[in-house]
Amino acid sequence: MQGKLYLIPNHLGNEQTNFTIPSDVAKVTCRLRHFIVENLRTARRYLRLLDPQMDIDNSTFFVLDKHTKPKEYASFLEPIMQGHDTGIISEAGCPGVADPGAGIVKIAHQNGIKVVPLTGPSSILLALMASGLNGQNFAFNGYLPIEKNERSKALKQLESRSVKENQTQLFIEAPYRNNAMARDILNYCRPATLLCIACNITLPDEFIETRTVSEWKGKLPDLHKKPTMFLLQG
Repeated sequence: MQGKLYLIPNHLGNEQTNFTIPSDVAKVTCRLRHFIVENLRTARRYLRLLDPQMDIDNSTFFVLDKHTKPKEYASFLEPIMQGHDTGIISEAGCPGVADPGAGIVKIAHQNGIKVVPLTGPSSILLALMASGLNGQNFAFNGYLPIEKNERSKALKQLESRSVKENQTQLFIEAPYRNNAMARDILNYCRPATLLCIACNITLPDEFIETRTVSEWKGKLPDLHKKPTMFLLQG
């Protein structure tokens, strides 16, 4: 019989996994012996957190990162074709969401492989839940341009779309550029636009707050090197 492809959620930085990963999800994950991962070292560490007794050394790992060529994807699914259940582990959050795992999932569907998403934390949904902004209509936009003029244009476009479609706009930045992004939002967006800053979600120092752009001025938190989600609604 053909195996299944399990989409395994990872924590968002809080290594107390019982806080964010359901116990049954941990059990399903640790019975697998074939994994597709972004980073071998961190994946092994995560599995050890879920079950210190897991036989990780006798597990098989395929690395799926920015250097992996799409023509390699099909070979990662060969254990499934031989009857072995296989799991995809993201570096953080849920596989396939702002994550390279989507390409593997697509091929799995094309080959009639059953795909099983497992419950776990998503910074996108957790930020949206806690923002107080529109959760009926929203869009995740990934990373915005780095260059100042292009970033200004992108922010204004997102703000305009938010007003026109009553749609919450979510985006992220490289953690070491978070403070610059927050300042640019205050510089380029209208004073009445709502901005939610969701930082270090699920961690002990979690910070999630929504204010107007004008209310944030002079009160921005230090976001340097802290995973942060930005949400706008005009």
